[in-house]
Amino acid sequence: MSPIDFEHRTRLVFGPCSIGRLGELATQCGGSRVLVVSDPGVVAAGHFQRGVDSLLQAGLLIEAFHGVHENPSTEDVDAGVAVAKSFKPDLIVGLGGGSSMDCAKGINFIYSCGGRMQDYWGVGKATSDMLPMIAVPTTAGTGSEAQSFALISDAETHVKMACGDPKAACRVAILDPELTLTQPPKVTALTGIDAVSHALESFVTLRRNPLSVGYSRRSWQLLSSGLPAVFANPADIEARSQMQLGAFFAGLGIETSMLGAAHALANPLTARFGVTHGQAVGMMLPGVIRFNGAEVDSWYDELWRDVERTPLGEECSTESVTESLSLFVSRLVELSGLETQLSRLGVAEDAIDGLAEDATQQWTGTFNPRPLSQSDFKQIYLQTLNSKAG
Repeated sequence: MSPIDFEHRTRLVFGPCSIGRLGELATQCGGSRVLVVSDPGVVAAGHFQRGVDSLLQAGLLIEAFHGVHENPSTEDVDAGVAVAKSFKPDLIVGLGGGSSMDCAKGINFIYSCGGRMQDYWGVGKATSDMLPMIAVPTTAGTGSEAQSFALISDAETHVKMACGDPKAACRVAILDPELTLTQPPKVTALTGIDAVSHALESFVTLRRNPLSVGYSRRSWQLLSSGLPAVFANPADIEARSQMQLGAFFAGLGIETSMLGAAHALANPLTARFGVTHGQAVGMMLPGVIRFNGAEVDSWYDELWRDVERTPLGEECSTESVTESLSLFVSRLVELSGLETQLSRLGVAEDAIDGLAEDATQQWTGTFNPRPLSQSDFKQIYLQTLNSKAG
């Protein structure tokens, strides 16, 4: 068995209306001056005010930073740090999607440890203790609330930097499935497919271990049933609950096992063409499953058994487990309304060589169960250029 070194650093508080406990939990964490990091969409949906009301009822002082953009950049983080330096918080709340939570972690790195975001690119580079953090996800996707990593894009190069340290893990994660009911359908699709990719990739990496397998497998079971149910009925709170817990467990899977080639392929699409992460990784995942099948067909068989008797699974059944699973994921992407062909996103064949070169530089690719050369990355891109992802 593989060695394991893992500490459960984040308390999970799950259930409808649990955002009402934010003030109580912030007080338990020792907070008195709270910086709430969010975005305009969350404010418009009313979730920010619900969180602030709970904090105010607990007698805490509040300052807000709403300057978070999709795929948060070093500029977003720097702007938030300026607010933090003025307010001097003793606790940070990330309230929103993965972008808000990642930006909150980025602010915490620099406010607590100094320097620039680029100084923390990698693992274990925090130079001092960091402020306690509470994550309140309003989407079910990134699993950032369960991880000690922040993904921040360099504002100049557009390269996504994975900045991780045990000190950056959230003290508490509040999962309130009611908060996800206001997601626009496109956001539900993008974040849901992202969560699916986390479950599938973390299940088969070179760092997989008995703990990560448990998290990733349970995540897949929740997401593969919850996501189609949410597409069919967006108001289904039970399915929304499955999605939130599934995304959280997938985040724990990443924390213990890391990711693979689909993310290595996706990140250059975001950096070069501005393709939203969920769209990019969902498009690349079926091809990576087919590529990996030669090495991990027996592991994919475990995942396929979880879905083969579902209506969607019966549609995708073939003589090959790997092909069946790839088709299942491709159908999920199609059901979500996302694109399955690179050419429909403005990617031309003459861009493939550059994308493949960039993909070889992505850290996540080093954990893929089957090693990839630049030629392998190129072939997966080409397969997805004009044909459906499955």
